[in-house]
Amino acid sequence: MIQVSRKDSKESLENMLRRFNRKVQQSGALANVKQGQYFEKPISKRDRRAKAIIRQERKALKIKRAKLGLK
Repeated sequence: MIQVSRKDSKESLENMLRRFNRKVQQSGALANVKQGQYFEKPISKRDRRAKAIIRQERKALKIKRAKLGLK
């Protein structure tokens, strides 16, 4: 469970809320909850991971070619 307390007595509620939201994002708790919202077959999980790897490789190649000045 993520907890945030005041750094000092003058810290505003907005700053505390901002720090809390940042901690939630960094922990990945919200992403895990959203991911488990629907049942997904193990085969489709494997396919999704494979597609993600291909997508990352293509993106890296695109960035590399852009740095070299190629299309």
